[in-house]
Amino acid sequence: MKIQPPVPLVRQNAWIKVLSTAAVFYVLLLVAYLLTDNSNLIPTLVMVGNFMVPVTFVAFLYERRHLSRLTMPTVSLAFLYGGLVGVIAASLLEPFFISQLDLGAILKVGFIEEFAKILGVLVIARHRRHDSEMTGLILGAAVGMGFAALESTGYAFTAFLESQGSISTTVGVTLIRGLFSPLGHGTWTAILASVLFRESRGGHFRIDLKVIGAYLLVSILHAMWDGLTLVVTYVSGPGLGVFIAEGVIGIIGLFVLWLRWRDAVRLQTVMPPETEDI
Repeated sequence: MKIQPPVPLVRQNAWIKVLSTAAVFYVLLLVAYLLTDNSNLIPTLVMVGNFMVPVTFVAFLYERRHLSRLTMPTVSLAFLYGGLVGVIAASLLEPFFISQLDLGAILKVGFIEEFAKILGVLVIARHRRHDSEMTGLILGAAVGMGFAALESTGYAFTAFLESQGSISTTVGVTLIRGLFSPLGHGTWTAILASVLFRESRGGHFRIDLKVIGAYLLVSILHAMWDGLTLVVTYVSGPGLGVFIAEGVIGIIGLFVLWLRWRDAVRLQTVMPPETEDI
């Protein structure tokens, strides 16, 4: 059966609807909790708050997948299952390599978590074609954002317990981590996965110097994100300096991701379109 080439996508900015709808429900949940003091609402409030921006980020990139035949069910599986694989793998690996929290441990965390997240990508793509850089970029963003959403949910839950049930502390952690999430995990995994898919040959992954270089880059960006935060906090205390440091590192990552996206679009115009849905 002859397969028709994909047609360019029409951008409908559905990501705006995703963000606005989730924000409305988050506010409604918060108001409902404040009015009723119903603690059963807290898990839902935390979950919606921590998934809101990551899902929006993935929707934004998915709408810009250009000629890729990547389907929404696959992206959804990458977000959920790939994120879960990353969280579980990181949780199991970190105790073996990290015994105390110092700058060396922070560097190890960067390498471990970036490795754990790319495992999530491999799990999702193991039985599918993976020769499109755009496909790798989207799947990497989905896995990274799934990881970020689950990790942030854990941080918010910990903050709730340590603050003895302070809803303001929980909401603060949720909002800060949510707003900064596009600058971190999703971007880093998208960069690495895009290079991994681009360097594939004959539908099979291969590890070459470009893939290793991408892994080193995102791991170092990850370590710098965590390390500079601790250094700035130690020197000047928590405040604007922390957000500036994270913002600078995040912008560097987004710039690299933009370069990868531009390259992925270029390759789609010079190479035959994908021959199967994924």
